[in-house]
Amino acid sequence: MNAPTYDPSLFTGLSAFPLTPLKDEAIDEDAFIGLIERLVLAGVDSITALGSTGSYAYLNLDERARVSEVAVESALDIPVFIGVGALRTRDVLDNVASAESAGAQGLLLAPVSYQPLTEDEVFALFRTVAESTDLPVVVYDNPGTTHFTFTTELYSRLAGLDGVASIKIPGAPASPAGWDERIGEIRAAIGSEVTIGISGDAHGAEGLIAGCDAWYTAVGGTIPEPMLEITRAAELGNAQLARELSAELQPLWDLFTEFGGSLRVTAAIAEHLGLVGADTLPLPVRDLDAAAKRKVAEVADNLDLG
Repeated sequence: MNAPTYDPSLFTGLSAFPLTPLKDEAIDEDAFIGLIERLVLAGVDSITALGSTGSYAYLNLDERARVSEVAVESALDIPVFIGVGALRTRDVLDNVASAESAGAQGLLLAPVSYQPLTEDEVFALFRTVAESTDLPVVVYDNPGTTHFTFTTELYSRLAGLDGVASIKIPGAPASPAGWDERIGEIRAAIGSEVTIGISGDAHGAEGLIAGCDAWYTAVGGTIPEPMLEITRAAELGNAQLARELSAELQPLWDLFTEFGGSLRVTAAIAEHLGLVGADTLPLPVRDLDAAAKRKVAEVADNLDLG
């Protein structure tokens, strides 16, 4: 593997995944800019637009190109990564070109598919993208949405591709020793040049403590400050503080479990804070109902998430 042409430190720290808010089924650019400006003001390490929290799979090529442009324009000097996953490799490459044109500093790629993919097909997808661009690529392992499960062996193969810069792994319940074992296994498989990023916000603290280089956070794209506090504590080696800060957010993590993930809860928090309007998600995905929104608002207020 050749020495990377990008700065590996780009893929460390906290990468915040903002919503892509809609209004009357069109991109609400003003609200989106407001979300990006919050992240800049908070001082996140990077911004990843058009991740799962950004509803990339529901947007067409033109919408995604515009979101890429607005994200980069609004992020000032914060690095921006752009999600480029799509059903067709042809469309993935169109999204890559749009991200390049917008000035993105990295790409996020999930193996999106309707038909189940084999490991060789997924590897070929990443190889095609890596060979098509000079931008570094984050491998997006999100079995909850893609229904594809990466193996450690596939991580290793992908890490051998020039241009693969980071692997975003899913979080899962585990003991501290279990986390240490899992991250150690991945690190041994991929080497030291490719970073490991944790996702699944309830597991962010444990992933960072166990040696993940980055936290790719969904709700941190709307309320970055608490996630930054956890990240900075872990980076300073203060595992106790990172765990305590995460434990304080347990009512938020419980909402994710109760309401089937972070997307609708994050949208409800953003609406409660006045950052987006109602019905901001792409149909057929719908907002939480009124009772659920009241519960989310109560938790947000009790935790002072504004």
